[in-house]
Amino acid sequence: MARLVTLTTCQWADMDFETLCKTAKEMGYDGLEIACWGNNLDPHRAATDPEYVKFIKDTLDKYGLQCKALATHIIGQCVGDYNDPRLNNFAPAELADKPAEIRAWATQTMKDAAVAAKNLGVHIITGFVGSPIWKYLYSFPQTTEEMIAAGYQEIYDLWCPILDVMKENDCVFALEVHPGEIAFDYYSTKRLLQKFADRPEFGLNFDPSHLIWQGIKPELFLTDFIDRVYHVHMKDAAVTLDGRSGLLGSHIDFGDLRRGWNFRSLGHGDVKFEEIIRVLNAYGYDGPLSVEWEDSGMERIAGATEACAFVRKVDFAKSDFAFDSAIAN
Repeated sequence: MARLVTLTTCQWADMDFETLCKTAKEMGYDGLEIACWGNNLDPHRAATDPEYVKFIKDTLDKYGLQCKALATHIIGQCVGDYNDPRLNNFAPAELADKPAEIRAWATQTMKDAAVAAKNLGVHIITGFVGSPIWKYLYSFPQTTEEMIAAGYQEIYDLWCPILDVMKENDCVFALEVHPGEIAFDYYSTKRLLQKFADRPEFGLNFDPSHLIWQGIKPELFLTDFIDRVYHVHMKDAAVTLDGRSGLLGSHIDFGDLRRGWNFRSLGHGDVKFEEIIRVLNAYGYDGPLSVEWEDSGMERIAGATEACAFVRKVDFAKSDFAFDSAIAN
């Protein structure tokens, strides 16, 4: 049986929930990975209001959609980051420029998301954790090992109480390895998973688009960390280095053709999705393939519709027949 093809709604949080469901169904999706912000889902209400939970479930049923994951990216970012004015855009307006209150709000909201997930019958929460050491990405001024270790410890200490609530509510957290997170590439991910070795509730949301432009082969990353991969994003990116552009982006907005890389609609970038499917098949991943659609150069309805069809085409089943068995004696 083919895997569910779901839509990550982080980039669609401007839509009210019914419009979102109607649109996703029309584009061909089987379900949603629902964003816990904007007009999509209020995690506090979903944790405390049975009528609101009923509305969400009934609306999904109305359009024949399933929900296998909740997305908490901008909320989780506010847990691990601190005193960054950009977080004002993620937190409630009344908390602007109050870093301690933003962190407290984010921590409680992540706990609410765990309860909301249980109420909705969902077992996976995807998202970010933030990073107190992302500012140390380039080791000048000099960065000591003690500074890096302290950052990993801080993330562990901040997130363990949240993971406790997730465990109580029968769900897991799947970190999307991503620039701006404490785990942003292969070895930073390996170190973080070692740090959380005693917390099986903590795993990964595999997204190849954030790896390909860094020079990492997504299929190798997936193979090596497959035992902690709890959810999969389907997202593409194209590297277009031209001798002037660089990988760090030059403070140029996404979509600008001067950049050295950009996110692209599925099939229009450099990710080798066939290799990813082969790894998923080899290790028995049967969870959803969740399309996170980002392409600044393409209209989103047409792009996300095409992306859904692309995933269905590339998601071939694992063989249950040895091709050479027919010629055996």
